[in-house]
Amino acid sequence: MKCIVTVIRQVFTKDSTIGEMLINGKHFCWTLEDFDRDKNRDGDIDDPGEEKVYGETAIPSGIYNIKLTMSPHFKRITPEILNVKGYGGVRIHGGNSKVDTLGCVLVAYNKGTDRIQGTAEKDLTNELKKYNEIQLIITYK
Repeated sequence: MKCIVTVIRQVFTKDSTIGEMLINGKHFCWTLEDFDRDKNRDGDIDDPGEEKVYGETAIPSGIYNIKLTMSPHFKRITPEILNVKGYGGVRIHGGNSKVDTLGCVLVAYNKGTDRIQGTAEKDLTNELKKYNEIQLIITYK
């Protein structure tokens, strides 16, 4: 069975990007990512002024595959976002603010300004275990 995970980026500040995560079209939780440097929203950070800053740049919008794998950092199974150009080890996990992201997508049930809280990581991982194919779409409102 295939699952479509959609992150709709909605709130942009100088420190973070807040979005809504949908699972197969239904609200699941909120997301927090690093600053979105893709000024023209063309799905890359290759244009002048869009240069990646390590640990402080949201991954480009687009379509990615997700696989549940063991995280060497967290020592548990987490969703890994595959084949992100210029990035490695990108995951979806719990956290509260930009200091927790390092380019990853954080998930939680409550949102604020530049913060989320009430981790949704375990519930997300358990939900995704039901599927043999998982696709991630990152887009804008």
